[in-house]
Amino acid sequence: MKQQFYQYIQTLQDQICKGLEAVEGQAKFREDLWERPEGGGGRTRVIENGSVFEKGGVNISAVHGKLPEAMQKMFNVGEADFFACGLSLVLHPKSPMVPTVHANWRYFEMYDDNGNVIQQWFGGGQDLTPYYLFEEDAIHFHQTCKTACDKHNPDFYPKYKKQCDAYFWNAHRNEARGIGGLFFDYCKATDAMSMQDWYNFVTEVGNSFLEAYVPIVEKRKDLPYTPEQRTWQEIRRGRYVEFNLVHDKGTLFGLKTNGRIESILMSLPPHVQWVYDHHAEAGSEEEKLVNVLENPKSWIAD
Repeated sequence: MKQQFYQYIQTLQDQICKGLEAVEGQAKFREDLWERPEGGGGRTRVIENGSVFEKGGVNISAVHGKLPEAMQKMFNVGEADFFACGLSLVLHPKSPMVPTVHANWRYFEMYDDNGNVIQQWFGGGQDLTPYYLFEEDAIHFHQTCKTACDKHNPDFYPKYKKQCDAYFWNAHRNEARGIGGLFFDYCKATDAMSMQDWYNFVTEVGNSFLEAYVPIVEKRKDLPYTPEQRTWQEIRRGRYVEFNLVHDKGTLFGLKTNGRIESILMSLPPHVQWVYDHHAEAGSEEEKLVNVLENPKSWIAD
């Protein structure tokens, strides 16, 4: 399974980078290959200063070795060997009219002293963080997620949409990071779902990413915007940074497993503002967004 999934994310990285470069039109992804001293490594691809994307990364990694002490405590186990691989991406567009997007799909194994697999699971998802709310974009993104889920189980979309809203909640701000999407974790074999079934589901979601995001980018990338709208984008990016550094399990996992710091922190945007006690103007488009972030809603019927 680990070989199968690792091969999949290598191919998916190529497909996603090609699709994003096509809509970008100017900048190209720069590739870095890196090795982790304790075992494994990755292929980081970053795009910067483009006509559409100010900064973004589409990274894959496969790491293995002794389970770090912090992770032993998290999983309530003693010393063990592990393998983890995944693709993680974040794109910060230049225009405040184009939403930031995040996605990842990952696989984890843990072994006993004889090298037998004693734990294995999939996780992942994809979510959208707009700066200005275009409801048709939110509906398109969520409908694409639902279509992918429905091919495997009609219960998946409402379940994983709800988990996404709960996970990407900036508790110290009492608001969502964005308008959600899908989030699933610890997807293990059951009587109803084998690991191959989970593989089929996770790859279905991965394959839906470009369809979910690129049409939104194409629709919004040439819209005009003001310096004030750009300032709002940078203030909202600050909330994005707060979530990633305070709450995000993926960031914390990378830091605690001696991951490559440049790859872990590529999710942070290049231009951000923290304005003291800032509030959106009453009745404004900015306030419209904040109202939805404070009260996550259903974008399509389950």
